[in-house]
Amino acid sequence: QVQLVESGGGLVQAGDSLRLSCAASGFTVSAYAMGWFRQAPGKEREFVARISWSGGYTDYADSVKGRFTISRDNAKNTVYLQMNSLKPEETAVYYCAAHQSYSVILTPSRINYWGKGTLVTVSS
Repeated sequence: QVQLVESGGGLVQAGDSLRLSCAASGFTVSAYAMGWFRQAPGKEREFVARISWSGGYTDYADSVKGRFTISRDNAKNTVYLQMNSLKPEETAVYYCAAHQSYSVILTPSRINYWGKGTLVTVSS
């Protein structure tokens, strides 16, 4: 059974940091590209970051470049999202995603697996 379980969300103040984790199981995690998306109330789900199966390639939405870092530990089947200098407008549910293709994982409608999300609330 495929599972992606996010954790690490919470309530923080603007400028604070959080690290999200995504524990994956039920598939060959090390063979999949992984990504993070977020969805704010009333808005569409948007891409945040992605990482290739080996961790050798990463990519970020322009809005988070220089502040967020995606990483993975294939031995632990876990992907992380380090978020620094958080802004109130980044309040959203953050979702972990997996797909075999590093390029395809940019497209939410084509993603194989999703987690249920973790809520990040950034107060001003």
